[in-house]
Amino acid sequence: MSKHLPGEEDHTQRSQQDREHGKEHDGHGHESDKHGNGGHSGEHGDHEGHEGHSPGMFRDKFWFSLVLTLPVLFWSAHVQMLLGYDAPQFPGAGWIPPVFGTAVFLYGGLVFLKGAWGELRDRLPGMMTLISLAIVVAFIFSWIVHIELLDAKALWWELSTLVTIMLLGHWIEMRSISRARGALDELAKLLPDSATRVTDEGEETVPVDDLRDGDLVLLRPGESVPADGVIRKGESTLNESMLTGESQPVKKKEGDEVIAATINGEGSLHIEVTGTGDDTKLSGIMRLVSEARKSKSRAQHLADRAARILTGVAVLSALLTLIVWQLLGASIDFSIIRVVTVLVIACPHALGLAVPLVVAISTTLGARNGLLVRDRRGLEEARMLDTVIFDKTGTLTLGEFRVVEMQVAEGEKEDDLLRIAAGVESESEHAIAQGIVATAKDRGIDIPSSEEFRAISGKGVRASIDGITYFVGGPALLDEEDANVPESLRSAADSASGRGQAAIYLLRDGRALAVFALADAIREESREAIDALHDLGIEVAMLTGDAKAVAKSVAAELGIDTVFAETLPEDKASKVEELRREGKKVAMVGDGVNDAPALATADIGIAIGAGTDVAVEAGHIVLVRSDPRDIPGIITLSRATYRKMLQNLWWAAGYNIVALPLAAGVLSAWGILLSPAVGAVLMSASTVIVALNAQLLKRVEL
Repeated sequence: MSKHLPGEEDHTQRSQQDREHGKEHDGHGHESDKHGNGGHSGEHGDHEGHEGHSPGMFRDKFWFSLVLTLPVLFWSAHVQMLLGYDAPQFPGAGWIPPVFGTAVFLYGGLVFLKGAWGELRDRLPGMMTLISLAIVVAFIFSWIVHIELLDAKALWWELSTLVTIMLLGHWIEMRSISRARGALDELAKLLPDSATRVTDEGEETVPVDDLRDGDLVLLRPGESVPADGVIRKGESTLNESMLTGESQPVKKKEGDEVIAATINGEGSLHIEVTGTGDDTKLSGIMRLVSEARKSKSRAQHLADRAARILTGVAVLSALLTLIVWQLLGASIDFSIIRVVTVLVIACPHALGLAVPLVVAISTTLGARNGLLVRDRRGLEEARMLDTVIFDKTGTLTLGEFRVVEMQVAEGEKEDDLLRIAAGVESESEHAIAQGIVATAKDRGIDIPSSEEFRAISGKGVRASIDGITYFVGGPALLDEEDANVPESLRSAADSASGRGQAAIYLLRDGRALAVFALADAIREESREAIDALHDLGIEVAMLTGDAKAVAKSVAAELGIDTVFAETLPEDKASKVEELRREGKKVAMVGDGVNDAPALATADIGIAIGAGTDVAVEAGHIVLVRSDPRDIPGIITLSRATYRKMLQNLWWAAGYNIVALPLAAGVLSAWGILLSPAVGAVLMSASTVIVALNAQLLKRVEL
């Protein structure tokens, strides 16, 4: 099993794939760095930008360009005049600004020029095109002035500071996105490099890549699980928080599943490997998150269109600025400075970052809380939900029988009789029998051993506990044993039957001691989930193939608004469509193969993570913890994410409405003029504000 999970590749593989298939890039010019070195989550087919670059590259280029820029500033005649000092003069001092300015342009500006080439090649001019236009115009103009082909002032210090500030802005931006996606990428590093494999000859240490399904591995206290598997020996607690969001360590015993990359507690475990490499749950999570990053939301498409429109507006504004100032009689160097400032300040940097950074943070935040987003549009549209439909079995309920109510004869104790009934049923494999046993275990009751166990065909079972013979069975057993049933027990049994529940009696010496009402047990979390959905103003419906009496009983207990009972698997999707035709925005929550059509039909399909692969593949969002309480969290995250997207888009667009006229010089009559460097500062500040606002999304409690 390789530690390079989906979303990661080794450098050798990547270089080969880059040559064969091209590189993966994000929506505004940055290549997605697949090694945790930063970069943006990518979309295939988007234009090229910073090929193979990382936040560290921008950091290094920024600091070196800053060192080169300082001499340009110090020996600039314009800066000397503004600050009132005289720089030392010596032979060749006049060449310091052009030489160092050219070095900044070639070293620091090359990354923007490459990005612009990629944008123009893909016919998607954007941020890189604007930056490149600005620095190329300033560079060529300054050399024309320096070799005295034009009588004007060169723009060396403006050019140098512009490139340096742009590098700083990109460094901050890429570092923000790198941090947003880095937390989940760290999961891959949790996999150990080696494992202790147990064979007939003894123990051996082997690379994790050598493990195969069926191998038996020894997991010592504190070690990370090397592969998915099943515990064959031992008990312990495992920390699964990095995968499921569950903060408390989970108790594990023989027969329980374990997940690769989770961390063992104090016990030693023997684990049979059931999944390696791409077949592990960790790989599945990484794959789903990778898909979510690549799926563009509608807001992202809106931002992309707005950025392209803004690019066109900026170029036209720059041309108009040049023409107008020349017609007004301004000097050519003044007009060129206005053009450069317009191009710089209009860069759709903040607009391009507004949505992707929120996407990166919300995807990671969801994954940390057990919400895996397979399709971004599913999360985006969850804010508009007004109806959530739950499949009953395995979603709202455990999918297993449990004693939901019991009535005992006068003078008897519930726990004592449940203990005896569980002992009698302990050797039976019937689902109802196992439900009684499981209920006793859930209550922490020690189950006694039984003797002389015998099944009574179609009626129940018989066994001896502590030398006393007991019978456990349904109503048919009462006739068989001619049992005396107290009225309180008979009434409780009738009530259970009316709710569609199984009524099971415990008999001794021809007398009924207790009646147990068994049903598919409701998850404790289901009540909280439905209450939380109601608090959010969401209507809750339930879809089940069970009888109406059973369905109504569960609905009444949970406070469900609408019930679709006795629904055949092939009819589930039509029920979802029925609600959609009424104008409702519907989410479907399910876990089984027969839920897949309904999940696909709903506006948003939410798959229970413990369910079948078919259901998971059909859902837009997967609940890793299989906890229905996470569904209100989806809606909360969706609403918070959308708010941040809108805030960022409004800021990024609104900033240009004010900034462009200022850059063009409309307030020059009042002495208010922006230099290209100041324009770069304002543009970078806008980007930083957008980035900081997106980071606030991390404060949302799900």
